[in-house]
Amino acid sequence: MAAGAQSQEAKPLRVAVAGLNHGHVSGFFNSARRRPADIAIVAVWDPDSTLLKKYGEANQLGSDALYTDLEKMLDAVKPEAVTTFTDTYSHLRVVEACTARHIPVMMEKPLAVDMKQARAIQQASAKYNTPVFVNYETTWYRSHGEIWNLLHEQKAGGEIRRMVAMDGHQGPKEINVQPEFFAWLNDPMRNGAGALFDFGCYGANLMTWMMDNQRPLKVTALTQTDKPEIYTHVDDEATVLLEYPKAQGVIQASWNWPVSRKDFEVYGATGYAIATGGDNLRVRLPGEKAEETRTPAPLKAQDADYISYLIGVARGQFKPYGLSSLENNVIVIEILDAARESARTGRTITLQK
Repeated sequence: MAAGAQSQEAKPLRVAVAGLNHGHVSGFFNSARRRPADIAIVAVWDPDSTLLKKYGEANQLGSDALYTDLEKMLDAVKPEAVTTFTDTYSHLRVVEACTARHIPVMMEKPLAVDMKQARAIQQASAKYNTPVFVNYETTWYRSHGEIWNLLHEQKAGGEIRRMVAMDGHQGPKEINVQPEFFAWLNDPMRNGAGALFDFGCYGANLMTWMMDNQRPLKVTALTQTDKPEIYTHVDDEATVLLEYPKAQGVIQASWNWPVSRKDFEVYGATGYAIATGGDNLRVRLPGEKAEETRTPAPLKAQDADYISYLIGVARGQFKPYGLSSLENNVIVIEILDAARESARTGRTITLQK
C-alpha cells in the first residue's frame, strides 16, 4: 500500500449525517463520540432547522457544520460516507444525491417503502458503482453469527425447515420515541406501513440471509390495528407467512408485545437454535439429550458493529455483503410489499419468477 493510502487509512472516516427524524440517530452520535479515532462527523443535514439546532448543540457541532440543503452539504464537505437517518420514504432522495457524487451510503432499515423505490436505489448504486447498504441492529448479534455457522455453514441441524422471527416492542408511543420519529412511523407513505415494515423487515432480512437470498414462492399476511386511537393510519400488528420450496418462515412483527424483543428461531430436520437477543443462544443438535445454552463466538472485526463495517465499505476494503447487502434488502422489500398487498386483499401473493 502506498504511503498516501496508509495515511488516509489512519485518519478517522469523515462522515456526514443525512436526516435527524429517525430516533436511532442518537445512538449513532453516541457511538461516534466513543470512537474519535475511527470516525468523525463533519456535517449534518436535515430540512428542519429546529432539529438541526437541537442535535448540533447536543453534539457540539458548529453552525458551519449544519445544513438544510442536502446537495450543498455534500458538495461543500465532500464526506467519505453518509449515514442516513431520515424517514424510509426519503432514502431514495439521499441515495441518488450521494451515489451521483460517489459517496457510499449507510441507511437505517428498511431499504424503501416499496419495490419501485428499492429498484431505483439498486439502480443508482449500480450506475455510479457506489456502495449502498442497510443497517439493522440484529446484523451485529453474535447469536445470529453462531446460528449462521451452526445451521447454515456446518448444517449441524440438517436442512432448514422452519424459521420464526419475533420482533417489536410495546409501541412507538408507549416507549416514548421522539415526536418527529413517531410522526412518520404513523404515516403509511413515509413508513410503508406500521409494525409490518418497522419490524417485519428484521425477520425478512434474516430469513433471506439463511435462504442464501432465495426469494420465497408465496407470501401471506394478516395485519390489524389493535390501538386505533394511537395508530390511526397504520397497522400495529402483523403476521407474515413465507413459503419456500422446502421451508417455511413466520414473521411476527408487533407494536403490542409486553416487552421489547428481537428473537430468531431456526429449525432444521434434526436440530435447532433459538436466539433471544445479542448474545443469548439455546441449541439442540443431533445426539444431544437436552437443549443447551451456548456462548456465541465473537464476530470477526469487520462484522462486530456498524461503524467497523461502514469504515471497511467506505474505504474499499470490501463490498457490502450478507445481511447488509442490497441484494438481500431488495428481496426484503419484495416480501414486505407482497405482505402489504396480501393483508389488503386477503389473498396469498405468489411472487413472480
